[in-house]
Amino acid sequence: MSLGPPGGAAPAGGPTVLRILLGAQLRRLRESVGISREDAGYHIRASGSKISRMELGRVSFKERDVTDLLELYGVTDGAEREKLVQLTHEANAPAWWQKYQDVVPDWFAVYVGLEEAAQLIRIYEVQFVPGLLQTEDYARAVVQQGAPGLDAAEVDRRVAVRMGRQKLFSKDNPPRLWAIVDEAALRRPMGGRDVLAAQIERLMDVVGEPHVTLQVMPFRYGGHAADGGSFTIMRFPEADLPDMVYMEYLTGALYLDKPDEVERYAAVMERLSVAGTSPDRTRELLASMLKEI
Repeated sequence: MSLGPPGGAAPAGGPTVLRILLGAQLRRLRESVGISREDAGYHIRASGSKISRMELGRVSFKERDVTDLLELYGVTDGAEREKLVQLTHEANAPAWWQKYQDVVPDWFAVYVGLEEAAQLIRIYEVQFVPGLLQTEDYARAVVQQGAPGLDAAEVDRRVAVRMGRQKLFSKDNPPRLWAIVDEAALRRPMGGRDVLAAQIERLMDVVGEPHVTLQVMPFRYGGHAADGGSFTIMRFPEADLPDMVYMEYLTGALYLDKPDEVERYAAVMERLSVAGTSPDRTRELLASMLKEI
């Protein structure tokens, strides 16, 4: 049973993805010997629901629990056991955003971890410039508008998280970002004239970057396939991690990974990419917007 890429290399990604991969391995091992979640939970002095959360990667792992489960599942090969124990240690390592736990809700922390591990991030955004492309001043304006009662220190911390997320593009092998932004989001005067102008200039700069594709869904197109709102599709290099659709609502988020659901959103994204501006036309449209500000 493989834990990652050929040649014994460790799986890529941060703790969030590693927990999901470890959980998937434990689930397959349990199912291969026909043991129920309830019996597995009893073996580690826990419940079947605890096993379910572990297998979904939604909780941290105790090394003792993992070794006890491996014994129950009949994993006797020393090298295999050592790989899973090592994966347990790596999955429990603190992520960079954990120091911002006071301003990052649990449902969004999961997204940050997945985003950091993705190899392709496709975004359709209606309301704002996508967070991965925002300037610091624009991000500050978005945070302040969304939660006007926040004190300055908390605003700073939320903005720091957004800027920290953008560091994934400075990695040796950054993910590819394909963003389709509704024209309304680009014309909304977030933060005032100077802030919006600087944000448009930033977008003009990234249009030419090799790992970024930026399209605009223009007003003239009218109704389109994504009238339901913004969403993100992430693809990962690990074979054990399926494509995932992410959508936010006011107090939480949805994570969809069932193939038929993901395929529907992928089809919508394809139709949007056909209807959106070409990269050259995107630059021209951004330049005309900048003159109008």
